[in-house]
Amino acid sequence: MFQGAAALSLDAKGRLAIPARHREALVTAAGGKLVLTAHPHRCLLLYPEPAWAPIRDKVLAASSFNPQSAAIKRLLVGNARDEEIDAAGRLLVAPELRQFAQLEKQVWLVGQGSHFEIWSDAGWQKQQEAFFAMGDNMLPPGLEDLAL
Repeated sequence: MFQGAAALSLDAKGRLAIPARHREALVTAAGGKLVLTAHPHRCLLLYPEPAWAPIRDKVLAASSFNPQSAAIKRLLVGNARDEEIDAAGRLLVAPELRQFAQLEKQVWLVGQGSHFEIWSDAGWQKQQEAFFAMGDNMLPPGLEDLAL
């Protein structure tokens, strides 16, 4: 399970050093085979390939004639890239995906259980502020009884 947020830096070639605590789990979960794709919220998603496959299959099963289904196929599957962590523990983020998510030097790797989100620093800060701006309405339906 991937959890926690880490502020990281992209190098000049667009490579992201995966923290050691997550690197081993990613390699174990997927034999090093990862999928990196776009998310509608303008961040990137990083999945071990076995966790991505059922999502991809479900998206592809939707009708191409429905405009919403076609749009989500284009976004998620059309931007998906098979990637591997290199020998130095880095992940190359393609220029197209860096541009999509507006990634610059500092980025955030945010664990989401089965996968990670990769956010620009500005995008992550905006998400945090939007959450706190919800005030007393921050819990969605189904989580009203959440106790921490």
